[in-house]
Amino acid sequence: MNTIRLLSTRRFAASAVSVLSPAPKALASTVRFQSVVPTASSQNALPAAAVQAELNSLGSVDHGYDDDRIDRAAEPEKRAFTYFMLGGARFLYASTARVLVTKAVSQMCISADALALAQAEFDVSKVPEGTTINVKWRGKPIFIRKRTADEIDDMAQVSIAQLRDPEIDTDRQPYPEWSVIIAICTHLGCVPIADAGEFAGGFFCPCHGSHYDVSGRIRKGPAPLNMEVPPFKFTDDTTILIG
Repeated sequence: MNTIRLLSTRRFAASAVSVLSPAPKALASTVRFQSVVPTASSQNALPAAAVQAELNSLGSVDHGYDDDRIDRAAEPEKRAFTYFMLGGARFLYASTARVLVTKAVSQMCISADALALAQAEFDVSKVPEGTTINVKWRGKPIFIRKRTADEIDDMAQVSIAQLRDPEIDTDRQPYPEWSVIIAICTHLGCVPIADAGEFAGGFFCPCHGSHYDVSGRIRKGPAPLNMEVPPFKFTDDTTILIG
């Protein structure tokens, strides 16, 4: 009976060691489990139930990492696929960023049509002295007046203290013989009338009674500011470039 028990104990211990012992990589665990197996001197004194109980107290070995991990040697194409996906995603990000930057820059650039409307030239060779002509620039009405010598003198004698919006005539109109003004009243955006009002050669807004002098400065009425002067210059003796 003892011989049968001894053989059973040896077979159980051997099977327990083979099951619980991991691959050669886990040498430390193998040594630990082998130390649990009874030696020949203690096998007669230690029953199989005690051996089983002591083995169970150590818990089970988790082989999940070995079972679930990807074997790169067996499936090398997965690394290439991963690199392909990462590279493709970065390419898409870069392409999207390039498209967004290109659109933003193109929107800030002036188109050819808008650039053509940004500037306008006008021939004023046939404008008589003391006469105002109406032209358009960027959809806005423009007054171009050829001033008389008296009008030039009157503008030079106006005191800044008399003006609601103080501006010197020469600062507004760099060419003494010409007044170039955006014909929009600064009160409510109406279009004034040229050669009208209480100031000779000036402008008058009949909507609410604003009077401007020949330089386009507000002199009477509810308008708070002078009429705006567009950027302009003479390209020759008879051509004005506005814009």
